[in-house]
Amino acid sequence: MEHHTIRVPERFNFAQCILERNAARPAKLAYVDDTVELSYGELDRRVRACAAGLLALGLHPEERVMLAMQDSVDLPVAFLGALLAGVVPVPVNTLLPPADHAYMLADSGARVVIASSVLVPGMLEAMALAGLKLPLVAAGVLNSLPDAVIHFDRLLDLPPLTTAADTCADQFAFWLYSSGSTGRPKGTVHSHANLLWTAELYAAGVLGMREDDVVFSVAKLFFAYGLGNALTFPLYVGATTILMADRPTPQAVCERLRGRASGHQPTVFCGVPTLYVGLLASDCLPARADCRLRICTSAGEALPRNIGERFRDHFDCDILDGLGSTEMLHIFLSNQPGDVRYGASGKPVPGYHVELRGEDGASVAPGEIGDLFIRGPSSALMYWNNRVKSQATFLGEWTRSGDKYVVDTDGYYTYAGRGDDMLKVSGQYVSPIEVEAVLMTHASVRECAVVGVPDAQGLTRTLAYVVASVGQQGDAALAQELQAWVKARLAPHKYPREVIFLVELPKTATGKIQRFRLRSAPQ
Repeated sequence: MEHHTIRVPERFNFAQCILERNAARPAKLAYVDDTVELSYGELDRRVRACAAGLLALGLHPEERVMLAMQDSVDLPVAFLGALLAGVVPVPVNTLLPPADHAYMLADSGARVVIASSVLVPGMLEAMALAGLKLPLVAAGVLNSLPDAVIHFDRLLDLPPLTTAADTCADQFAFWLYSSGSTGRPKGTVHSHANLLWTAELYAAGVLGMREDDVVFSVAKLFFAYGLGNALTFPLYVGATTILMADRPTPQAVCERLRGRASGHQPTVFCGVPTLYVGLLASDCLPARADCRLRICTSAGEALPRNIGERFRDHFDCDILDGLGSTEMLHIFLSNQPGDVRYGASGKPVPGYHVELRGEDGASVAPGEIGDLFIRGPSSALMYWNNRVKSQATFLGEWTRSGDKYVVDTDGYYTYAGRGDDMLKVSGQYVSPIEVEAVLMTHASVRECAVVGVPDAQGLTRTLAYVVASVGQQGDAALAQELQAWVKARLAPHKYPREVIFLVELPKTATGKIQRFRLRSAPQ
């Protein structure tokens, strides 16, 4: 199947590709993290030394190395160093408890672990829980080091690897673990070529990312969205990337948008809806004149229409809301420069094809909710150790997303929720996302989440959990006002039967709303 305008050679190593593309700009700044700056020339040296170091630890091609690392210059070095050596890096969520890391260690069969210094105690506990004794490499500043732990700098002191591993474009390159929202996290296996495709189709094709860009992503590198934003894309075009180890609070993000924290102002900002909500509600939001933003992206959840419009009006800069997944590696459905429709996820990224199918497997008509399927070159190869889930998700050329969408007659796709989030009220389907979108247009609503819970008769009733805007009183009068607001704008059966006010919504480490916790909360 032909895609876009490039051909990927059969023998292909993505790390080698990155180093060769940037060989002519050794003095150009590649990364700036919380403490250091790294040029492309020094990145090349460290990646090659890391590759040699991993091989010196006894790793063989296609064996796994787990990366439990905060966002710093060490993580791109470790990730690319592994790829260059033909070793498979497995970046994992650093916010997970040791029990989850123990599961991933056992499931992946990792032979070596590289961890940021602050995560070393947790990784030692994870190895103990898994009954494993593995070489543990610690990156970052260390006050004291257990005897068995190796410092990352020791890997970088070795003579650099001059020749990349002779890998195939479709060879196992790296894994990313899914969020595990429907069970145990699944090891999603990607190839070397998949990284190239996302860079070509989305970074170059949609964002128009270029060498003079400065990129800042609030999504961490261990997520598919963050990996593309802060590693694959900027390195592919020779741009500069700002990394931040800590949580992306509105205050910390505002400092970086102004350039105070790093000395560099982002031109490309990659956020998530919760963060955009927090920024607009914060008292530290910089003025347009204090920033250099030319384009922003959003993914992870649907971006509320009014949030996108308010951000655009403030910064004179559009947010390109889109949909991606761990299985597809990055965004395949997106708004595009000059073609932004807030409240929608846009249209398929050129090079990808999508279909909405009904329960019978046939395509649904415009205006009808259907299951979203994707066809494109960056689809994962499989879920590791999970044949049943692999067969249910990867269907020949097509990948089942698990998302519900609706497309209008103009070809714009709008999110309707996860398949297991859809509600059936009075015998008719209700998209919680549609109700949330209407609630978010009310000036008194800062954030909200809509869920379904059974009533005394076992029938589903719709509940809206609302965080009121600053200065607004979440009381019975506002609840009735919000119910009337929805009734006036949607079909009668879609309005929330009850409105519950919260100080904040429960969220994952990435800022996604945990609707399952709201569904199980006492009413």
